[in-house]
Amino acid sequence: MGRRPDHAAPEPAWDAEALRTPHAQPDKADRVEDMFDAIAPTYERVNTLASFGRDAVWRRRAVAAADVRPGDVVLDICCGTGDMLRTFATHAPQASRLIGVDFAAQMLARGNFNGHAVPIDVIRADALQLPLADASADVITCAFGVRNFHDLQAGLNEMARVARPGAHVVILEFVTPANALLRWAHTFYSRTILRGVAALVSRDRSGAYDYLPRSIQTFDTAESMLRRLSTAGFADTTVRTMNLGGVAIYRGTRTPLPDREGSGESRAAANQESQQLPGKDR
Repeated sequence: MGRRPDHAAPEPAWDAEALRTPHAQPDKADRVEDMFDAIAPTYERVNTLASFGRDAVWRRRAVAAADVRPGDVVLDICCGTGDMLRTFATHAPQASRLIGVDFAAQMLARGNFNGHAVPIDVIRADALQLPLADASADVITCAFGVRNFHDLQAGLNEMARVARPGAHVVILEFVTPANALLRWAHTFYSRTILRGVAALVSRDRSGAYDYLPRSIQTFDTAESMLRRLSTAGFADTTVRTMNLGGVAIYRGTRTPLPDREGSGESRAAANQESQQLPGKDR
């Protein structure tokens, strides 16, 4: 996660040349980290305004799709300021523990992780190198984050590594609509309305809201994502689209598929193993 050298006048994280092929940039991880650190102060406000409040609905649907059971350990990757974790914290039935991972320090610093009924542990770490034991999470989620992975397949493989057998993975992500008219409308919205709201509210100079529509346009299709999840070791993979085809919820189950209840002893032992975490970085 090494950052690029600081400059007296910081350059944008994303310029026109890098935006031609954003997912192929060798320093994509550094650019993404710089970008999120820059927009952290207004991140949630821009999301709410630009989506007309629909982002909260999408998160609630993703949490419902996770099928949390009492005693589950939930891992949210690319947790940012914690909006997905807070949704889990108020969901019934409740998990026994929530773990958030993100590598953008300023996003974590701006987050609200305290005072919830379910304990929330936050770790600053790279999604491609999760500091968790093998088979230590019952539910793994990532909201609008996999598109930012430097290596998408490696990130999905890492999710599978920390997933217990039978664990659910739920990924909430933007997708380009298949319908040509809806695709045009989605592109128009991303390039005009979203960028306009972001410019007004965040005064962003990192290029984050130029990267967003371009990163969606050049990202994997829904069919490709399903294949990647299967390759990583998830079965029963499905996709549900929302927002006129512009937002997708991907879901899968870690193979093999034993009874998720398991024995009380085995679940307790696995919970204890997952508690071996590094110190919190907020």
